[in-house]
Amino acid sequence: MSKARNLSPELVVASGDGEPAKPEKDRKFVEALSRGLDVLRAFSQGSVILGNQDIARITGLPKPTVSRMTYTLTKLGYLSYNTQLEKYQLSSGVLALGYAYVSNLKVRQLAKPYMDEFARQTNMSVGLTCRDRLHMIYVENRLPPEASLLRMDIGLKLPMATTSAGRAYYCAITDKGRKLIDEAMAAKYGELWPEKKEGLDRAMEDYKQYGFCLSLGEWDRNINSAGVPIQLQDGTIMALTSAAPSYLVSGEKLRESIAHQLAMLASDIESLGV
Repeated sequence: MSKARNLSPELVVASGDGEPAKPEKDRKFVEALSRGLDVLRAFSQGSVILGNQDIARITGLPKPTVSRMTYTLTKLGYLSYNTQLEKYQLSSGVLALGYAYVSNLKVRQLAKPYMDEFARQTNMSVGLTCRDRLHMIYVENRLPPEASLLRMDIGLKLPMATTSAGRAYYCAITDKGRKLIDEAMAAKYGELWPEKKEGLDRAMEDYKQYGFCLSLGEWDRNINSAGVPIQLQDGTIMALTSAAPSYLVSGEKLRESIAHQLAMLASDIESLGV
């Protein structure tokens, strides 16, 4: 039976979605750059086209600051301006950065055949995700040969609190890292936080005992999924997740069989030495 693996402390990664964006008394921290990136992140909140007022509301930045940032980002090719709507949208410069990251991710390339075999044997999708603040982002997703359901595109964001991928990451990091995330989630979810924390605590119990985490209709009531963390050689922690419609794969089957196979897949990928 799989059990939690001892993962080394993760790399220092960006925090956010409620966590302090600016370290206190850090002379090396460039606040103008931070604000510019906050403007770009605003476009990941749901709407693909935003005006300066929209961005100011999402980021909490003053509107004059936002205006300067959007002007500069447009000049640099990271935003484009729609003159008819008088609003902005992401431009190809952002795509180039994202593609460079994904295409150079060694684990993604080496894990593909293993993930394809897992998808074929289980008839479930299997994805590789990394953390972005309080979310997990797909950097790869493989499907069984004849499946057309649950096609999770690269770049899709999943909430950490309620998905098996996010819970797997949460369980594998250090106590200090979890404390920071707990504080950020408490600020983000408010009165809903106790319910979210209960789900994370259950995931911790599963991970300690079995080496995997589950989300049974908690992110989407029609989807059951399992998640397992993996650690790269440089200390980066990612998460594998396998999902299927609940009418095809029951929670019992996921817990008793498929999640254990996913844990074995994670070990196989780690053994590649990426």
